[in-house]
Amino acid sequence: MPIPDFIKTNFATLLRAAAAGDLALVEGTDARTGETRFILCAVARRGGEVVLTPFGQLADGNPYELYNPPFDPGGG
Repeated sequence: MPIPDFIKTNFATLLRAAAAGDLALVEGTDARTGETRFILCAVARRGGEVVLTPFGQLADGNPYELYNPPFDPGGG
């Protein structure tokens, strides 16, 4: 499945924020479950305000157990 354009755009924004040192890891609450999450955000400054744009949460537990890779890690 090809990667959608909006995902590519968000990833490019995330890379620019990282290159500029404008990333933050913030604690927040999952809107659906109420559980605490740690969220990777881009940081922007507009006027006197700080604006956080969430990109994703860090995986709870072992991420290797949560996701199936898009390739065979054994090289086969």
